[in-house]
Amino acid sequence: MKIGMSACLAGRNCKYNGKNNLNEKVMKQFENDKIILVCPEQLGGLDTPRIPCEIRSGRAVNREGTDVTEQFEQGADAAFELVKDCDLVVLQPRSPSCGASHVYDGTFSGKLVEGCGIFAKKCKMSNIPIMEAESEK
Repeated sequence: MKIGMSACLAGRNCKYNGKNNLNEKVMKQFENDKIILVCPEQLGGLDTPRIPCEIRSGRAVNREGTDVTEQFEQGADAAFELVKDCDLVVLQPRSPSCGASHVYDGTFSGKLVEGCGIFAKKCKMSNIPIMEAESEK
């Protein structure tokens, strides 16, 4: 199978804080598959580390109040081009790019709401099967 995957899940240091979300369970599950790693935020031109972002009223906004939706959309488009013919895309939960069922509400208070990140939404609209990685905590 050909698997698209949030790069942070494979141990790439591309999270907003310069760290990763290495998920050894996910890596083991797909170890025999072709994996295509994507970080939509980096592909959209955002730096790592970067100011944390959340989704507020459908827009990607950083903690300082700057709207970075354009970068998120550019990154989602670039990431989609890389995974559009994948059998499955495995995404990091809660991310403003990759969250497929819940995202932070835009208040930077840790509150989750139902919704999708910008890249996850693009994948869903294109009917690419999505799986959110479970946290290893």
